Amino acid sequence: MKNQVTSYVLIRYQFPKTIAIKARREVPYEFKLASRLLLDEMVFEFNKHRLEEQINDAIDQQDIEQFNALSEQYAKYVK
Repeated sequence: MKNQVTSYVLIRYQFPKTIAIKARREVPYEFKLASRLLLDEMVFEFNKHRLEEQINDAIDQQDIEQFNALSEQYAKYVK
């Protein structure tokens, strides 16, 4: 796959220092996509495990209302 965007920013400084040009290259699309997919998966798993723990706590405390509310949220993760 080709990079979708490659941009260079050329800046000329008027300062007495010898810094003349800076160039920047954007991160390839494949890396952006892979990192976003990885982060989405990590957040999904974290939220799922947190809900499981909260459901288990509701069962231990015999709180039927909280159990039902959390079970509805957990159903979205099981599909």
